[in-house]
Amino acid sequence: MKLTLISHALCPYVQRAAIALKEKNIPFERIDIDLRKKPTWFLAMSPLGKTPVLKVDDQPIFESAVICEYLEDTAGPALHPEDPLTRARHRAWIEFASATLNNIWTFYVAKDAGAYSDAANALIQRFVQIEGVLQDGPYFGGKHFSLVDAAFAPVFRYFDVFDEASGITFFANTPKVRAWRRALSERPSVRGAVSTDYPALLRQFVTDQHGELARRFAVTA
Repeated sequence: MKLTLISHALCPYVQRAAIALKEKNIPFERIDIDLRKKPTWFLAMSPLGKTPVLKVDDQPIFESAVICEYLEDTAGPALHPEDPLTRARHRAWIEFASATLNNIWTFYVAKDAGAYSDAANALIQRFVQIEGVLQDGPYFGGKHFSLVDAAFAPVFRYFDVFDEASGITFFANTPKVRAWRRALSERPSVRGAVSTDYPALLRQFVTDQHGELARRFAVTA
């Protein structure tokens, strides 16, 4: 089979799929598109108009969760735990990661200091919540990398860009989350899920939102 991942350079959901593909050592081609000018051929593949889309030969699969589940069904090594209850719990925390991404969006588009502070506090609370369920690490489920890790790695990557300018220490009271973030950042599949110009692209994208974080970026430029 020929696998092609239709991508956007900044999309965190694309990163999930790319990480899963790399963890399973599956060869694939990656094609980045501009979501502001979506090609007609892409809209024919993606009814929701979103990335990622995985083309399996000529058959498209859309939505990152579905793509990751397809990869889990068709290729090893397994990135979900074998026990059904533990597997369900992992899927629930993947949804939590998606909710956290929504909080991140609210944070970087916040237009004033009040909204910015509220959004930051909501994010801090998310990390406190997950601190309470982490075990000994280094990954979410312990020693073995899972799809929960693939879902959270793009979450933490935002803060590699945000930390210097944000004025907020998001992980001050979550030492387990800090260690998890560090372990994920060292994983080859995670490092390889974005291009080398990702930090500059993200910084520019946030700047274009003209919010409070963009103003702080301007001060630290």
